[in-house]
Amino acid sequence: MKLFGSSGIRGITNQDVGVDLALKVGLALGRTCKTAVIGRDPRVAGEMIEHAIISGLSSAGCDAVRAGMISTPTLAYATRKFDCGVMVTASHNPSEYIGIKLWNPDGMAFDSAQQQGIEELVASEDFEPVPWNKIGTITQDDNTILQHSEMILGRMGCSTKRVVVDCGCGAGSTITPYVLRKMGCEVITLNSQPDGHFPARNPEPNDKNLWMLKKAVREFEADIGIAQDGDADRMMAVDENGIFITGDEMLAIFAKQECKKGATLVVPVDTSMIVDDAMPDSTIIRTRVGDVYVAEAIKQYGADLGGEPSGSWIFPDVSYCPDGIYASAKIVDMVSERRLSELRDELPHYPTKRGTVKCDTDKKAHVMDTIRKDLSAIGKVNDIDGVRVDLDDGWILVRPSGTEPKIRITAEAREGVDDIYAQAERLVNEALK
Repeated sequence: MKLFGSSGIRGITNQDVGVDLALKVGLALGRTCKTAVIGRDPRVAGEMIEHAIISGLSSAGCDAVRAGMISTPTLAYATRKFDCGVMVTASHNPSEYIGIKLWNPDGMAFDSAQQQGIEELVASEDFEPVPWNKIGTITQDDNTILQHSEMILGRMGCSTKRVVVDCGCGAGSTITPYVLRKMGCEVITLNSQPDGHFPARNPEPNDKNLWMLKKAVREFEADIGIAQDGDADRMMAVDENGIFITGDEMLAIFAKQECKKGATLVVPVDTSMIVDDAMPDSTIIRTRVGDVYVAEAIKQYGADLGGEPSGSWIFPDVSYCPDGIYASAKIVDMVSERRLSELRDELPHYPTKRGTVKCDTDKKAHVMDTIRKDLSAIGKVNDIDGVRVDLDDGWILVRPSGTEPKIRITAEAREGVDDIYAQAERLVNEALK
């Protein structure tokens, strides 16, 4: 039974993820953990799934502490006092989705071995509920938001900048505007009323979904705009001109501002070479796509910073969990001295081309094997997630879609991006014959 994806357990409410599964996850988790803290984002199904997990934990003899509606990074920070943490969230997915993500005390999501252990217990249903007098206690802790806020504020300076914050009706509404105001900012909020229907926009904070934020930054003549997803582990920004800062640019900006010469950075395999060229003396480690894989590599190599262009930023001196609240405060702190547009303009920029080729699911393995051999003849191959080949002036990434009958192609180059994309596309089409 495969329950965990690249970001926990996730699926359509009451189809892929319902109370039966949540109860079993709680029972399985309670077999190995004696204390747990549990939080949820504002999704409609959040409390339903939360209650089922708590019932499972308690039945297995695990003491459960409810933290209420909080952000994922707040939950991860609270987990430092417990054996594990449980977050009920589907992060940036649409409102009909729900999910479960499990955390270790150091802020690291459950790794592959831990996930496999939970999956095996759920499949076997060997839960062994405890006797009545060993049932775990269920209590409430209302201080997790305050504790997370104090940690962040203790690491930031003061700022008098005007900031527009779009929490997307998500859990960031409970903390981000307050942290920025405590820093001294003038804060204008958008979509900061928690609402599991996400009526204002799709929870994912990408360029397409942030038209309202971009307009508000211009209308209010703000210094910066901040956007988060449903559980506030992701954060993206808009500069003072209302221009969206891409994830690759954000990674490079954080790296240049936060890391010293010779730093080690961890990024997924689809990250732009903007980061490499912005940090020429650094070691860049590439992983599979997924923040848990980035976090695992940060821990393994003792890296200074990591993140994903999708909006996940990991500051390991704070936590191995992507923290959209900490990142929001950090980038506001940065623009106290220099405009975000100036930080962006200092970066190198290269043309990127993305596309797909139709491919039946049963043919994907054959195509990828062929592509691996073909691309290894023209450059150094990284096949940790798809096949990436680095060339003299660019790179190509070929990955099978995990949800659609397609092969995805990404190419980036200092010059001739159309040519190297066409080369990859030709190789994929030939492999399909």
